[in-house]
Amino acid sequence: MVFNSFLESVVKIKHLELFGEQSHAKMSPPYRLDLAKKMKEKAKSARRAGVMALFYPNLTGETYLVLILRKTYKGVHSAQVGFPGGKYEDEDNDLMITAIRETEEEVGVPEAMVNVIKPLSPLYIPPSNFMVHPFIGISEATPTFIKQDEEVEAIIEVKLLDFLDEVNCITTKVPTSYNVEVEVPAFRLNGHIVWGATAMMLSELKDLLKQVL
Repeated sequence: MVFNSFLESVVKIKHLELFGEQSHAKMSPPYRLDLAKKMKEKAKSARRAGVMALFYPNLTGETYLVLILRKTYKGVHSAQVGFPGGKYEDEDNDLMITAIRETEEEVGVPEAMVNVIKPLSPLYIPPSNFMVHPFIGISEATPTFIKQDEEVEAIIEVKLLDFLDEVNCITTKVPTSYNVEVEVPAFRLNGHIVWGATAMMLSELKDLLKQVL
């Protein structure tokens, strides 16, 4: 989709109600509901994070969304695809600032280039005990991405039409911490499998975009 057309339509999202759990459930792993119930009390004191779903024009004016592949490390989100973003810091005025700051740190898009148009529904992530607050952002200029080598393995530029295409919604098997593979709903984007919390947030984003595009 041509970015100028996308820009005219996406601002209508500001006036839409969020879908929340209705959208999240479409891409939720089968075990997640039980896990979230078990950790209901712990969730009340969860750490907070802000992440950014940033749309932008590529060099030919097509609309793209940026994701990142995280580095392999000893942690629950090792080598997974996610949004640019990270944990709330004391100097952040709010979680939107967190998402903007972390986007600049992880993929090199300056704060001045990012216009946040709407927050998405917060999502609790039991394995890491984080409450994640996603935001929809727009960069009207084509960014020059610079990845943060310490945390980011690769920057993934996803074409909007590929993200919206139902053929890229799949079911796949993933390993769990119990060394058992389970079938989960996922997105296949640029050859990467995106599942879990990121897929759930993408699901709400996709449902909102389909209301206005």
